[in-house]
Amino acid sequence: MATANLSAYNIDTVPNAQDMRFGIVVSEWNEKITSGLLSGAKATLLKHGAKEENITILTVPGAFELPLGAQTLLENTDVESVICLGCVIQGQTKHFDFVCQGVTKGIVDVNLKFNKPVIFGVLTDNNEQQSIDRSGGKLGNKGDEAAVTAIKMIELQHRLKK
Repeated sequence: MATANLSAYNIDTVPNAQDMRFGIVVSEWNEKITSGLLSGAKATLLKHGAKEENITILTVPGAFELPLGAQTLLENTDVESVICLGCVIQGQTKHFDFVCQGVTKGIVDVNLKFNKPVIFGVLTDNNEQQSIDRSGGKLGNKGDEAAVTAIKMIELQHRLKK
C-alpha cells in the first residue's frame, strides 16, 4: 500500500504533452473517489501542455468495465494513451479479488492488443479512507500519477518510432 505522496514527481522529467491525445475512462462506481481521480488526471495533463480538445473522457458503470471502455476509445478515436481510473474497496466477500484480478488482466490485455499505453489508475484499497487519501487527500492523487505515466509512455513510443 502506497504511503508516499502519489502527486510528488520531478516536473522536469515530464515531457510537453501539447501534441499528445489522451483518453480517460473513469468508473461511476465510488464516484466520490473517482471524480477526484479524474480531476487530478485532467489537471495534470493540462499542466503539462495537453490541449483540452485532445482529452476524451468516457464514463463506465464500474471498474470491471474499464478495459472495455479503454478498448472502445482505442478502436474509435485517435487517442495515443488511455488512462483508466477506478476504485475498488475491499468488502467482506471475494468480490473484491475477482474484480481487481479482472480489471488488472483486462488493462494489460488492452495494452498489448493495441500496443498503446493503457494506464492503471485504479485504487484497490482496504477501506474508503485509504481511497480518499489517494484521490486528492493526504497521500496525493493517483490520477496525477496516472497522467504523468501516460505522458511519459507516449513520449517513449514517439522517441522509439523515430
